[in-house]
Amino acid sequence: MEVLVLIALLVVLLPLSGFLYQAAGSARDQRRFPPPGRLANIGGRRWHLVDAGQGSPTVIFESGIAASSLNWTAIEAEVSRFTRACAYDRAWLGWSDPSPAPRVAAQLVDELHALLARAQILGPFVLVGHSFGGLLVQAYAVVHPDQVAGLVLIDPLPASEWAHVSGDRLRILGWGMRLSRRGALLARLGVVRMSLALLSGGGRRIPKLVARLTSGRAELTLSRLVGEVQKMPPEVWPMVQAHWCQPKAFLGMAEYFKGLPQSAQQAAALGDLPLIPVTILSAGNSTPGQLAERDAIASRSPRGKHVAVPSSGHWIHLDQPEVVIEAIREMIELVRPR
Repeated sequence: MEVLVLIALLVVLLPLSGFLYQAAGSARDQRRFPPPGRLANIGGRRWHLVDAGQGSPTVIFESGIAASSLNWTAIEAEVSRFTRACAYDRAWLGWSDPSPAPRVAAQLVDELHALLARAQILGPFVLVGHSFGGLLVQAYAVVHPDQVAGLVLIDPLPASEWAHVSGDRLRILGWGMRLSRRGALLARLGVVRMSLALLSGGGRRIPKLVARLTSGRAELTLSRLVGEVQKMPPEVWPMVQAHWCQPKAFLGMAEYFKGLPQSAQQAAALGDLPLIPVTILSAGNSTPGQLAERDAIASRSPRGKHVAVPSSGHWIHLDQPEVVIEAIREMIELVRPR
């Protein structure tokens, strides 16, 4: 009987302790890491925007599917030396609020358009998008061609590969959504916070065990993501860690994964880009099909350029930021009014 009581107490106290640990840590993070940019209220929800520099055209950065404005910290600082540069957090990510609206391309284009109007950031824009962000900025250029002077696409997500998913891709999406929802639960209980705190302090055994118990492949995913974060400026590491301690980040990732096929369908249905300059940077591990699709996009542009970056992975802006900065600089010089 005493053993059963002890087990019952542990079942109640351990989650409660984790919940309290998470609540205390979240309150501390809010004090330590206020938004570095400004919060724009649109329909009762707040979007976070970091605005730096002066000049025209303005560069707008669009992040990958689960990445925040912190991804662009180093590059935005350099670009702001020669023109105005803005990075923002989509709903659910970074310092922006969650949103009940579906995370699909049409909605995301409308939200960015509303954010820029609310923040009084006027075109023309050079849109810079990485991965999923590359798909979004192409959609934005088609929907708002009068506002876009040029595009820089960094290893953009091919709409053709995700518009109608089946087989392995369908399994990948399902796994990503399940893992994200488990991550949200673990974050509520303080497990993610504890694991990341140990990991940042050099301890790997417990975080790896947690990842392995959550899903066998999660351990590899965790190691890869930590490696990418460590390519960012060291001062942003604690902020990234604080965001990924929140259930919001995981729930948002699940919503973006859920909407990915519809986003790809919507982007594909919009048709070709307007006749504007386009620069595409492809990672060294791009497939022949991806390279061919990007060649086709560049060939339809009056000033199209497709550059392979063989020594970079998918996150070219973290692996070789100087290549991305130079591509943006060239685009600005090409489209800037004389």
